[in-house]
Amino acid sequence: MIPIADDNSDRTMTPVVTYLLIAANVLVFVLFQGLGNNHEFTYAFSTVPKEIVSGRDVVTDARTVEDPVSGQSFRVPGLQRTPVPVYFTLLTSMFMHGGLAHIFGNMLYLWVFGDNLENTLGRIRYLIFYLLTGLAASLAHVFATVATGGNMLIPSLGASGAISGVLGGYIVLYPHRQVRVWTGRGVGVVPAWISLGLWFVFQLVSGLGMLGSGAQAGGVAYAAHIGGFLAGLVLIKLFAAGTASPVRRYA
Repeated sequence: MIPIADDNSDRTMTPVVTYLLIAANVLVFVLFQGLGNNHEFTYAFSTVPKEIVSGRDVVTDARTVEDPVSGQSFRVPGLQRTPVPVYFTLLTSMFMHGGLAHIFGNMLYLWVFGDNLENTLGRIRYLIFYLLTGLAASLAHVFATVATGGNMLIPSLGASGAISGVLGGYIVLYPHRQVRVWTGRGVGVVPAWISLGLWFVFQLVSGLGMLGSGAQAGGVAYAAHIGGFLAGLVLIKLFAAGTASPVRRYA
């Protein structure tokens, strides 16, 4: 069930921040990551759990990593020198992606759901909410890696955590808003609580299933998705305080 659009009939402002966030992610991926081929840049500015826990930059040689799910081995570049304080990578990693499918999926969700939150919160609050939930998501991934004995040297990157925060905020403010989804059999319309509720259940089940094989098994940091979503659930009421109540549309 892939969301492709939602009801924007009550939107009163152009979602400039959402557009700028999408543009920033695309520009970083194209210009700095070289469409995913500039491994030196990517491995210098991704979030590495060991660096966050220790507070020290870690540089390694290229190494062979085994996927605990498939058992397949693949060679990855070594960690590069980070020219900024390592904690800053909690922010820079939010604007990088691992491939075309990764960035397309993330930007699609941000395009569909971000404008509604921006319309309700206002541009500044929305931007702070986005960045804060993204930071919470990255820290959730680091914590899960430590707690489950995962590989502390596997870097994480992507806007998924911040966008998960947007989804968490969206489901609180607009649980019954109509979302158009692609189901594989065609296009249908469901309320947001079904579309995003199923998404969260999938993240939770997948994340729990990975507990025995590391926090980022299969290349997906489920803990970041879950952490970002929960952060969005908790923080949205605070950020929406004093704003006009969103219009709720029922099926």
